[in-house]
Amino acid sequence: MRSPFGKHPAAGVVFICFFSCTLLCAQTTLPASTPSAQIPAVHIDVHADHEAGEWHPVWNWFGYDEPNYTYAPNGKKLLHEMAALSQSPVHIRTHNLFTTGDGSASLKWGSTNVYTEDSDGKPVYDWKIIDRIFDTYREAGIKPLVELGFMPQALSVHPEPYRHNFPQGSIFTGWAYPPKDYGKWAELVFQFTKHLRERYGEAEVKSWLWEVWNEPDIPYWKGTSEEYFKLYDYSSDAVKRALPGAQVGGPDATGPGSPKAVEFLRAFLEHCARGRNYATGKTGAPLDFVSFHPKGAPKFQDGHITMGLRHHLSIVEQGFEIVKSYPEWKNTPVILGESDPEGCAACSPVTHPEDGYRNSSLYAAYTAETLNQIEALAARDQINFRGAVTWAFEFEGQPYFVGYRDLATNGIDKPVLNGFRMFGLLHGPRLEVSSSGALPTDEILKSGVSGPPDVSAIATHEARQVTVLVWNYHDEAGTSGPTPVVLNVAGIAPGVDRALVEHFRVDDAHSNAYTAWLGMGSPQSPSEDEIGKLESAGQLQLLSSPAWTNTHDRAITLNFDLPQEGLSLIRISW
Repeated sequence: MRSPFGKHPAAGVVFICFFSCTLLCAQTTLPASTPSAQIPAVHIDVHADHEAGEWHPVWNWFGYDEPNYTYAPNGKKLLHEMAALSQSPVHIRTHNLFTTGDGSASLKWGSTNVYTEDSDGKPVYDWKIIDRIFDTYREAGIKPLVELGFMPQALSVHPEPYRHNFPQGSIFTGWAYPPKDYGKWAELVFQFTKHLRERYGEAEVKSWLWEVWNEPDIPYWKGTSEEYFKLYDYSSDAVKRALPGAQVGGPDATGPGSPKAVEFLRAFLEHCARGRNYATGKTGAPLDFVSFHPKGAPKFQDGHITMGLRHHLSIVEQGFEIVKSYPEWKNTPVILGESDPEGCAACSPVTHPEDGYRNSSLYAAYTAETLNQIEALAARDQINFRGAVTWAFEFEGQPYFVGYRDLATNGIDKPVLNGFRMFGLLHGPRLEVSSSGALPTDEILKSGVSGPPDVSAIATHEARQVTVLVWNYHDEAGTSGPTPVVLNVAGIAPGVDRALVEHFRVDDAHSNAYTAWLGMGSPQSPSEDEIGKLESAGQLQLLSSPAWTNTHDRAITLNFDLPQEGLSLIRISW
């Protein structure tokens, strides 16, 4: 394998380790002006007998560029772990399902070779690689969010050059262009959908979601907006002919944070509502969900990382406002097709130091903070928010903890995956929660989390159990010490004298294989024993042993310190 660091791979690894250790120190060293003793306690009150609506698993959506990693050993392992996160099915979105090639993968590249043409220009369909991908999803219990893309080489109006060599040169090669024949493209989509229906059964495939292309408002689509609308019309018509009742949506454009992106999303929604359908000649196009991609904008300056939460949320807010401005679509489900702290999963912190948050618990805390605030925006604007896709999976053949935006590295789970494990332990209706350390959404939209940290919580309940997730988030890594938390859970069922308390934690010292790896000296060829220890450190861990705790007046009060960028999940059972 060619080293991502050029001619001196060892020097690259040393640089990563130096950068990683520098980042860790930045996150865990307290400024002298803010000793933890001076940080006021945050009081969190949970009302176990006051429901506050349903808890929807809007978090269990994931995606990645490289479809051939799906059936790699570490890919299979991770998919089964992802499926185990949630009581509801996990959804996966993948690029390059139609891309021409031999099935080999590299950063931001994959291929299936589903479509070629014979010497007479007639279509030749090959489902072998596609079947490996979707069989793996089916085996793991994953629900695909099927992305129809990208352009097969034989159909592209500009087929050469075709395969890119990221990070060298442009990635927007022949696969990004419109088809030379929209009829052949539509037939490919029809045959693809028909094949999946026949292989997995109509009932199963109807439970999937279908979408057309990716980010057609930037060079992922080398055609015009109207040409994309034509592609959408032909694609959605083909899917619904092959699978009546299928749910098709889009446009999966970039987040409407720029005038161009705003204009594109509005034009697409207008086309679906009142435009002439290129495939049928009728008015409008089917739109079963609306999707766009909000991203944050972290910075690395003065030796530390500052996350871009405000930017992320402002894009979500604007997208929600655009959707609700159309009477035809204001109640349509919205899926954030990629919702991430920044925009390049395969970029390394070696060249993008602002991405150095990815190995740490900061990624998990940011994810909890973002999801909570997006849900608040959706409730405020009465948006039918269905899910947010985290664009992160795993990268084969890369150094340990190289710093890509992924959930696991070489089969070792990262702290962010334990954050998702915490989300998966929240079951049942939400409960009323108040926190003296929670910041208003409007304040975060205005200034981000730049003053005191946001210490917030979500709570749910089911039969004889209350579960509370608490996180301590700040945009700027390492600005303060642990925050004292006083958690009071009131309204426990009458007659309950004591309850079992379990306290799970994600921070630098718990559920964190990255810090365990640093403690080993950052080995790039860990021994079998070290791999076992890293795998164990990568699982969700208890802060302390479960303990039976007495109730007082149907309440339990717990006191603990929560580090900045830390998450605690407390489960109380009786």
